[in-house]
Amino acid sequence: MDKTRDEDNTGNTNFARVTVVVPTYKEVLNLPHLIDRLAKVREENRLDLDVLIMDDNSQDGSVELITARPERWVQIVVRTTDRGLSPAVLDGMRRAQGDILVCMDADLSHPPERIPAMLTALSLGADFVVGSRYAHGGTTDDDWGFFRWLNSRVATLLARPFTNIQDPMSGFFALRRTTYQQARDLNPIGYKIGLELLVKCGCQNVLEVPIHFENRTRGESKLSLKEQLRYVQHIRRLYLHSYATFSEVGQFLVVGLTGAVVNLGLLTAGLTLGLERRTAVAGAILISMTSNFLLNRRFTFSYAKDGPLIPQYLQYVLSVSFGALANYVVTMGLLNRSPDLAPQAAAGAGIAVGTVLNFIAMKYLVFRRRHIRLRT
Repeated sequence: MDKTRDEDNTGNTNFARVTVVVPTYKEVLNLPHLIDRLAKVREENRLDLDVLIMDDNSQDGSVELITARPERWVQIVVRTTDRGLSPAVLDGMRRAQGDILVCMDADLSHPPERIPAMLTALSLGADFVVGSRYAHGGTTDDDWGFFRWLNSRVATLLARPFTNIQDPMSGFFALRRTTYQQARDLNPIGYKIGLELLVKCGCQNVLEVPIHFENRTRGESKLSLKEQLRYVQHIRRLYLHSYATFSEVGQFLVVGLTGAVVNLGLLTAGLTLGLERRTAVAGAILISMTSNFLLNRRFTFSYAKDGPLIPQYLQYVLSVSFGALANYVVTMGLLNRSPDLAPQAAAGAGIAVGTVLNFIAMKYLVFRRRHIRLRT
């Protein structure tokens, strides 16, 4: 029998203990309605279900509301540090006692009535279940709006390299505790914690349960332009996690392109000012080396940006000196062999050779990873 179910002595099959984690901030108007609907789901489906409301210090009466209600299976935790939707969800999952963990919003956009269907999907072998707006049978309110729909679709497209499900942006999902405990290096930014867990728990069998997604009718939306920009940062982190070397190579090449622009610009300026070719070439290489170091430290190998700057730079200079020397030798060799060749063309060839050598040096010598964190 599947581990997500157990059987009582009457032969009825019940789901194992379920903890619903609900991150909140100023949702006091929605909480009574959410709890009433969860209570009905709990009773009608005979679920051993409890609720953890992870509140980011709303100070809106949420604590008083929960304290006054009779349901002992509903608890509220007030969080005053490391606030935010994703940290709140992770905090709740760490505290949860259930064998099955469900995450949902408090604004009633996610229908609690679909929780049993999600539990059934888990019992059938899924290791991650998503309450989906876009799966066959899923719907959204008619007044959702074109731009909100477009924003959701673009965000979904950005997540396509990680999963082929229709609604990877959903904040309504369920997984086993044992699956959650497999997560490595959780560090989400923003509000798409479901995608973070799907990727970093190594989920392979992901199923979607269609839902009707309703617009909130009480309270204010927390979605802002800032949160959407944070999602882009989050996607970048996931690319680095899942496709580390390819992502680093891509970012390194982008930085290298900016360095090439700096190099060629300085070379052209030096020649225009009457510097000797060898002096102009050497000066352009040295200055572009420094700009590349700063950009690679900030973006390509961002996990190392909090390291000591000066020691990293000195190690960088030593590590890439061979690449810089190769760049200089190739550039000057081409110019000496073909005096009519444009200096910029020769410098471009030198940059290409030096870039390959420099990537190897920076990845494995200057900005190498020290360890891999495990968070549960």
